[in-house]
Amino acid sequence: MLQRGEARLSSVLLLLLILSITWLLWSGLYKPLVVGLGVFSCVLSVYLAHRMGFFRHQALLGLLPRLPGYWIWLLREIIVSSIDVAKLILKPSLPISPTVVVLEAQAQTDVGQVILGNSITLSPGTVTLDLHEGKLLIHCLTNEGARELQKGEANRRAAALERK
Repeated sequence: MLQRGEARLSSVLLLLLILSITWLLWSGLYKPLVVGLGVFSCVLSVYLAHRMGFFRHQALLGLLPRLPGYWIWLLREIIVSSIDVAKLILKPSLPISPTVVVLEAQAQTDVGQVILGNSITLSPGTVTLDLHEGKLLIHCLTNEGARELQKGEANRRAAALERK
């Protein structure tokens, strides 16, 4: 097990490569000063990640190949939730029934549980209020939203990110 501050060189270089490619693709500016600042920001980010103990969680790097599929699913869910909330706003006669539910996370790691909580919060109409010992306290705008969460699709997909 890696201790705080210890990191495999391959993990550090992989994160640096991913950050650099992402920065280059999103920047679109390739002037020497801008590229130099980009290199500095990527190196600084890797250094801060190292100081924060990011590399203790080797599972994070294992999630990377499965993340794009998860993001596509999450984007679809965000769009559907946005439409539902817009309907509630535009037609006040629709019932708003604020509800708080407790959801037992299927993800075993802290990282998986945090991904689940953040994914729920990103979807309009739901907010993760607390995460403690694998239990998420979630505020939902409607009973229907609460029932949808309790069906477990988001929970299952977040847990599937952890599996090898």
